[in-house]
Amino acid sequence: MRDTDWDGVRLHVVTGKGGTGKTTAAAALALALAAGGRKVLLVEVEGRQGIAQVFDVPPLPYGERKIAVAPGGGDVYALAVDPEEAMLEYLEMFYGLRRMGKVLTRMGVVDFATTIAPGLRDVLVTGKTSEAVRRRADGRRVYDAVVLDAPPTGRIARFLNVTQEIAGLARVGPIKTHADLVRRVVASPETAVHFVALLEEMPVQETLDGVAELRAAGLPIGGIFINMVRPALEELGQVDVSELVLGLKAAGVPDAPGLAESLAQEVSEHAHRVELEKRERETLATAGIPMYDLPLLADGADLTGIYELAEAMREQGAA
Repeated sequence: MRDTDWDGVRLHVVTGKGGTGKTTAAAALALALAAGGRKVLLVEVEGRQGIAQVFDVPPLPYGERKIAVAPGGGDVYALAVDPEEAMLEYLEMFYGLRRMGKVLTRMGVVDFATTIAPGLRDVLVTGKTSEAVRRRADGRRVYDAVVLDAPPTGRIARFLNVTQEIAGLARVGPIKTHADLVRRVVASPETAVHFVALLEEMPVQETLDGVAELRAAGLPIGGIFINMVRPALEELGQVDVSELVLGLKAAGVPDAPGLAESLAQEVSEHAHRVELEKRERETLATAGIPMYDLPLLADGADLTGIYELAEAMREQGAA
């Protein structure tokens, strides 16, 4: 098995500001981790069925289902966690009350409980994920790794810091025990929280804020996946329009009115964008954690593109 930056990590939590491609990156990471014959579970907790869309499969049920084969024969399974079903499992596990739980569901009590106590909802969905991390069969781990497509960066510390969130609900008893068990998994060296960012001011700042929050909460920090990175071009500097006109003529390009000026403007805008992205990359680097470039996909984030991103992750040692 090849060395990676995250040897020993079994739970990879992926977060990012909305619009950065968080779910796409999580899907690619699951494929990358599964490559070479491993078995990986990809978990979704926001109810958007984003994983199903990325892999172009039917909506996921509340059950683990194989959705992709990774390079080298590994398997990616997926699970869309439903808080209501997780509540029923919880009631059965600790109280043997699954039947009563179904009655409560029909009465709307479960939804009411998780609405007035959001911390309980988070404990239920993270609890399902941590159970998958710990699960064994015949003495062996069922999954080599679990990837959690988590809520956005602005909510990630609160989402993962379940012990603190549940303290106001229960200081003793099964709920507290359950929360402590989740915390032991989430805060362990076997967990890493990765951020997805773009080289733009707001995603970069939100990433740095998220890293700081996790450090303050004592939660394990992974790396930063910089998404939609454009191919590097030589710095062109200032473009002389008259020279550009001569160059176009030499290349046999018809002399269209304003063509050289338009091209010069595009070059100038490109140079400005490159300079801004360079500055944002330097700002991201102040977080002091590994960074990985994910290329801008020419044809969008289709299934072929997800495999391309997975390969880029593996080449850079992220998986």
